[in-house]
Amino acid sequence: QVQLVESGGGLVQAGGSLRLSCAASGSISSINYMAWYRQAPGKQRELVAHIHSTGRTEYADSVKGRFTISRDNAKNTVYLQMNSLKPEDTAVYYCNADLVRLRGGVLSLDHWGQGTQVTVSS
Repeated sequence: QVQLVESGGGLVQAGGSLRLSCAASGSISSINYMAWYRQAPGKQRELVAHIHSTGRTEYADSVKGRFTISRDNAKNTVYLQMNSLKPEDTAVYYCNADLVRLRGGVLSLDHWGQGTQVTVSS
């Protein structure tokens, strides 16, 4: 019913920038929360940032001041602008959409993309 497709990952040197995008498709009326998570090798998946449909945002302490999450509600797309990247930002980045209102009124929870690799070299 809901598909999330990420793009924009890649290899970058420390101090560089990348912009991730995630487009949601399906029978979507609205999406309350969209978020970015990441998982480094041998570590648990962690929240990077999330954004409500009103534009309210929250960030992990480790990325505050460097990453910016934004969204385009008309396109059901969320972005993550990552600046001043560090080697410790290396991870697979996953897009998440939660509290998705489908056409017909059904509320659908907790959808994930397939992930996109971000590698920061020192």
